[in-house]
Amino acid sequence: MKKWGLRIAKAIAIGLGILGLFIVSVYFGAWGPIPNKTALQELSQQKASEIYDRNGDLIGKFYLANRQPIPLEQVPQHTIDALIATEDARFYEHSGIDTRSLFRVFFKTILLQDASSGGGSTLTQQLAKNLFQRKNYSFMTLPVVKVKEMITAKRLERLYSKKEILELYLNTVPFSGNTYGIESASLKFFNKKAKDLSLTEAATLIGGLKATYTYNPYRFPERSQNRRNVVLFQMNNYGYLEDSAFETAKKDSLELDFGRYDEQKGLAPYFRETLRQKMLKWCEEHSTKKNQLNLYTSGLKIYTTLDKSLQEYAESATLDHLQNLQQQFEKEYGDNGPWENEKILTSTLKKLPSYRRLKAKELSEEAIIDSLSQKKKMQWFTYDGYEEVEASTIDSLKHYLKYLSTGMLSIDPSSGAVRTWVGGIDFEHFKYDHISKSKRQVGSTFKPIVYTAALEQGIEPCDYFSAREVAYANMKGWSPSNSGDVDEEYMNYNMETALSKSINTVSVKVLEAAGIGNTIALAEKLGINSELPAVPSLALGTAEVTIPEMAGAYAAFVNNSIPVTPHYLLKVESDTGEVLEKFETPESRQEAFSATTRQVMLEMMQSVVNKGTAQRLRNTYGLRNEIAGKTGTTQSNKDAWFVGITPQLIAVTWVGHDDHRIGFRTTATGQGANAALPIFAKWYQQLNKDEAYASITNARFENPSSEVQGLLDCEPTKRDGFFKRLFTNPDKKKKRDFKSKD
Repeated sequence: MKKWGLRIAKAIAIGLGILGLFIVSVYFGAWGPIPNKTALQELSQQKASEIYDRNGDLIGKFYLANRQPIPLEQVPQHTIDALIATEDARFYEHSGIDTRSLFRVFFKTILLQDASSGGGSTLTQQLAKNLFQRKNYSFMTLPVVKVKEMITAKRLERLYSKKEILELYLNTVPFSGNTYGIESASLKFFNKKAKDLSLTEAATLIGGLKATYTYNPYRFPERSQNRRNVVLFQMNNYGYLEDSAFETAKKDSLELDFGRYDEQKGLAPYFRETLRQKMLKWCEEHSTKKNQLNLYTSGLKIYTTLDKSLQEYAESATLDHLQNLQQQFEKEYGDNGPWENEKILTSTLKKLPSYRRLKAKELSEEAIIDSLSQKKKMQWFTYDGYEEVEASTIDSLKHYLKYLSTGMLSIDPSSGAVRTWVGGIDFEHFKYDHISKSKRQVGSTFKPIVYTAALEQGIEPCDYFSAREVAYANMKGWSPSNSGDVDEEYMNYNMETALSKSINTVSVKVLEAAGIGNTIALAEKLGINSELPAVPSLALGTAEVTIPEMAGAYAAFVNNSIPVTPHYLLKVESDTGEVLEKFETPESRQEAFSATTRQVMLEMMQSVVNKGTAQRLRNTYGLRNEIAGKTGTTQSNKDAWFVGITPQLIAVTWVGHDDHRIGFRTTATGQGANAALPIFAKWYQQLNKDEAYASITNARFENPSSEVQGLLDCEPTKRDGFFKRLFTNPDKKKKRDFKSKD
């Protein structure tokens, strides 16, 4: 028996010796360095870069780890109490390592195999784990990293106060959804700052620390609520919560207000993606050896010209209108929609990554189609929310081919500062941004540029143009026509009436009088850099132009004839608030046309709204603001446009389909007044209700000079004289050459 006792004692001594040698080897760096005093004093955390609007409101983040550090003073006491009661009840008593807890875990978990004994890591040890990445040491990984974290925890306790350790912990601890720190978690799950967290909200977040996926309140609300009640019980058990408060709190329902700031969702996702690409290049260009800038980890503060509330209103108006328009679109086509067209379906299918992967494996076409026809669980985007379905890749393609898309940009016409940016209907499923990438035919929204060029060439606003259709012999008999409600029989229109009614035959004749070259030159002065075709159909908007180009050009009508360049960056600061770069407003262009022309055009485009193609703004949507504008519809109803001009905002809206082959079935649905104008109308209705924007909505256009009033003082129409009517057959199309002035 004595021998066995000696053997056991010897074995224990050897074990303790080996353990001691192991700990010493870890301490002196045999298993890799342990953070020293200097490293611990200069703790550098990965910080999310934050995007702010022009008023300093947060609109999004760029991050690898979504972290937004705050001082401990901004954390409610009940949040701290919940953390200590749940994760480290003896936090204020130990010096980094809780020996009592370690022995409890050792005996219960290892010797008695009791999984309910809890963890032995203190908050300080957990902080060490959060701050310094664990390395893989094969089968020795767990003992090595645990010893390292214990040593690091002891060093942290010597360098930092308990308050500082709590602050570091709460700013680094991982929560659900790749979110780090209490502030980011609070914003994500409750859309509020940490200082405003209620008791039950705080308990919900702290409860999730045990297993961030398992207790994710968004994915598993019931499981999360049960875990929250465990936290509340612990708070009650350790005297942080009275019995009555505990009983009340545990009955509270779990209500999330999910604030999304990730790249797929949240406010202005298309804008944020464009900004992300720009800022990645900016970081690369501004990094030095001493200061490496990383968009995802450097905690940059990026201030933009966007207006958060205006953006929210724009997104709301866009989705509200597009949902109704989508129903009209699908109803008109019925079961014969172009998304069922075999040619369109097949060509689109072959562009899918899944198709290309199978093709690369040299599978037959039949095998590829068979594979892509297999049904599986997936989520579909719908305007009523995401829908869980059993569908194949081909089913999914047909589903998404139905959807119309959109682009809506608004700017300050005096500077070009972007206020709203809506690039599509759902960034997660429709990545293509129609603001930054798209060029589409602009239809009749190009006509004001044609009319402006004509005025600059000496054409008078009260000059009359025949609405009669003409076949242009030198253009292969090309013969533009008008909509059915335009009176062409012996009728002549002045420029204001022709523009307000968007009469195609007159617009071509105005272009002829202005000169194609002169018109293109004016468009270039207005900042339209897209290639413009030097053909008569330019008057009808056959040119493909970007939305920002149109916005910048139209700004000239309320900006002293000076076009602007849309821009969206104000400044970039470091995580400490140091200004790294201020972005100046792009250099002003020259005046593109005279003040008289500007006033005339503004009056004419107000007529478009008051009694022309955009009068729905008045009649249907009840807007009484000072508004000018122009609608546009392209051939085969592929593109619908509206440009709204107000004294302090220019807004361009486009609606169509990502696939150029798919258009609206009827002009009634696909015209700019029906498909694009309502976005502006619904947006402006919201602005009118918000007193914060009264200075914008109550702003008025400049009064036209007496000279301009005189230039516009004429009858809207004039019929041909008796003898001209006598010798003209209105049913016979006139033929002649197109003769551009230049």
